Parts: sequence; C-alpha cells; structure tokens
Amino acid sequence: MNLKEIAQELVAGCRENRTTENLGKIYAADAVSVEAVDDQGMGREAHGLDAIRGKHAWWDNATEVSDFSASDPMIHGDDRFAVIFKVQGKFKETGESFDMNEVAIYHVADGKIVREEFFY
Repeated sequence: MNLKEIAQELVAGCRENRTTENLGKIYAADAVSVEAVDDQGMGREAHGLDAIRGKHAWWDNATEVSDFSASDPMIHGDDRFAVIFKVQGKFKETGESFDMNEVAIYHVADGKIVREEFFY
C-alpha cells in the first residue's frame, strides 16, 4: 500500500469500527505510539504492535464512546499524514464525561505505519 492508501484505510477503519483489525494490516511490527502525556500511568510511548494493541484494548475497556468523528487524512510529503479526531464519551469506572479533540500524525515507511503521535 502507498501512503495515500494507508491513510485512507486508517480513516475508514476508524469510521467503520475496524481499528483493532487494521493494526496488523497497516502497522509495522515494531511501530511506536506516542501520547502527548502519561495520563494513565502507562508511559507516553508504546513500542511494538502488541503494546499498541494493549493501548487499544485499554481504551475499549475503559471508555464508552457516544460520538466520534475522523477527518479525511491530510498528506504531508512522502511519508506522513495527519487525522483530526473528535470523541465524546465517558469513562466507565467513574462515569466522568469527556470531550476530546485530537490531532494524530502518522509516519509511514516501507508500506506500514511506523510511528503515531497524538496531540490533544
């Protein structure tokens, strides 16, 4: 897959609730995921596909999403793209509501996402 195809597939997967399924398809085995802050005590960086799957599992188990949108991907050069996410929901454990706007930057090499960075 080329950069545009990967970007489009990532967004389609998010919109169609196929995010976890897409991890093995469009992410490199040694991909790195970087959060803006360490909110949950898990560290800011997750290294490798298994760690990224763990982040997704934590999110799915900890939150109840009531509204979600993902922008069309914005390509930057030959190796990066950005997506804007808007999420509303609540944390299951506390019932606390959240309203999150997030920019994600994805770095691509050899046909796979190798790094993602989240800004919020």
